[in-house]
Amino acid sequence: MAHDPERWKRVFSRDKRGLRLRGGLAPTEKRLMAAPTARAPQAVLFACGQNSMRSPMAASLLHQMFPHALYVRSAGVKKGELDPFAVAVMAELGQDISQHRPMTFEELDDWEGLNFDLIITLSPEAHHKALELTRTLAAEVEYWPTPDPSGIEGSREQKMQAYREVCDGLLLRIRKRFSKITAASG
Repeated sequence: MAHDPERWKRVFSRDKRGLRLRGGLAPTEKRLMAAPTARAPQAVLFACGQNSMRSPMAASLLHQMFPHALYVRSAGVKKGELDPFAVAVMAELGQDISQHRPMTFEELDDWEGLNFDLIITLSPEAHHKALELTRTLAAEVEYWPTPDPSGIEGSREQKMQAYREVCDGLLLRIRKRFSKITAASG
């Protein structure tokens, strides 16, 4: 599925509470999005290697869909710099992540605690870190292998396309995983 900013903008609609996911999926999307069997979480942490592109994108997408129904944050194993391509791709969808400040699991724990009932890991190193944490935390961990688009060589447009594909993949996974919340809040 190609990244189409106009199409995704139509997925979001404004109401008094901010942006929320519009009901109704295209027939192709319905087939891709069979109802998940997992329970609906209340606090979700997205984690990747540096908290500079994949996890902030995922956190922004989920937060925009459910601004009041879910508590959403992101963290990384290490602290990187916010990726400007991630900022640009999210801006195409009308979402501003330019103020995101990357942080590690430890910084998040120090700042507000790790009180999440679902940790979604997007990279192998984040998955290992989350599994370590669940020795002492009661949190479910899901691994969503997500490619790191920062290593793509080529023109700016080729790089942007790689980031768009990651963003679109995350959005589809999020819509699939959290479809029960959509039905409950719709």
